[in-house]
Formats: sequence, structure tokens, C-alpha cells
Amino acid sequence: MLNRSRQFERGTGGRTLRIGEVAEATGISVEALRFYERRGLLGRPARTASGYRAYDEGVLERLAFIKRAQAIGFSLDEIAEILEMRGRGEAPCVEVREAARRKLAELDARLRELRRYRNELARTLEDWDERGIEEGQFCGLIEHSHVHAPSTAATTHAPARKNANRGKRK
Repeated sequence: MLNRSRQFERGTGGRTLRIGEVAEATGISVEALRFYERRGLLGRPARTASGYRAYDEGVLERLAFIKRAQAIGFSLDEIAEILEMRGRGEAPCVEVREAARRKLAELDARLRELRRYRNELARTLEDWDERGIEEGQFCGLIEHSHVHAPSTAATTHAPARKNANRGKRK
């Protein structure tokens, strides 16, 4: 038996890799590789006579592409769509560019929302520092706060309201 634990030889003389070798070379876990295969991102690798997956070396480039696309913000479904388009011989660049524009607009909106939330939380903390300890069932500071989660519009705390609340809740 030839050194099958390290490589398999294909009919064309090209080297194939076992799943563990692909995982080691890419930093992607074996479980993730199997998941990618089930999702259709890698296609079905050839199998050896003993049933081991035998990946073509081209899988390394494909996985590098998947990782880059994820880093940009594309979901696995979107990546699968891009790969499918390419597999049909289409150039997906127009769709990719438009999807990236949408992602950038969504990210900008989320950043604005997070900035509003951050400012509201800073104002609330200043208010709490002025109040000190506040009675409540669990924690009066939280129970009487007016902070909204980032997905809702931020509210402002008027100074007159802070002063009015301070006397009532100590």
C-alpha cells in the first residue's frame, strides 16, 4: 500500500487532500468543512476506496474565497449564490457590488443607531452618578431608567426631569 495517509494520486497525477489536511491548511475545522459540503459550497469531493474524502487542491482557493467573502460580510447563502452563478459561467460582480452597497447602507444605519444608544447610555450613567443609590425591587436605577435598546429611537433626559426624579426615589 502506498503512503495513503498523506496523499492520494489521481489519474491525472494531481494531488488530492484528506479533510484533515484541508482543515490544517485553511484553519477551518473538519466539522465546518463537512457543513460547507452539505450546504453545497464545496461540492461533493471524490471518495477513496475506503470512503475517505479526497479533495482536489482547488478546494484551498475556494475556501480562501469563502473566508474573504465572509470577512466582507456575505452570508453563506449569499456565497453559495455567488458560487452557483460562477458555476453557470456567469460573472456575479454586478450582484456582488450591489449586495455590498446594501450591506454598507445597513452597517451605516446600525452604526448611527449604536451611536445614539451609546450617547443615551452615557447620559443615563451621568444621571445615575448624580442619583447615587435608588430604591427599587431589584435595582431602582435600572427600574426607573429610560434607556431604550439600540433598535428603538433614543430618548433624551431633560435636566428638569432628573431633578424631579431625584427627590422622589431616594
